[in-house]
Amino acid sequence: MNLVDLDARWLTACVALDQRSLEGLWTEEQWRRELVEPSRLCLGLADGEHLIGVACGWVVVDELHITALAVDPGRRRQGHGRVLLRSLLERALQAGAEHATLEVACDNTAGIALYRGFGFQDAGCRNRYYSDGRDALVQWIRLSELSD
Repeated sequence: MNLVDLDARWLTACVALDQRSLEGLWTEEQWRRELVEPSRLCLGLADGEHLIGVACGWVVVDELHITALAVDPGRRRQGHGRVLLRSLLERALQAGAEHATLEVACDNTAGIALYRGFGFQDAGCRNRYYSDGRDALVQWIRLSELSD
């Protein structure tokens, strides 16, 4: 398994993984922008040519905003999400980020547990944040306080 920097060559794989893992949260065009925009960080965990997971975000001034973290449903609970998140946070630190923020669906107990395990704190709620009406929990962390 290899950690890879994702670019436009991975577009089809990212869209397919999104369909399997995130129920089509992003469109193909949104993925294209994420993969080609130089200010974005987009990492993948690949087994050969098969994309197992992704972690994406962008650094604005001193903050990383995590936009996506997804692992193929058949490969979950094997530590892949932890590897991806740790790698994304380390890249953000190298890029000058001092803290990170994200939104996670309030019913995504596994995701919430993963983020809390790293030391993310709850910062609020965004009602009806997702297109299906689910609420999002906003979490943040000061990167100097990473605990994983």
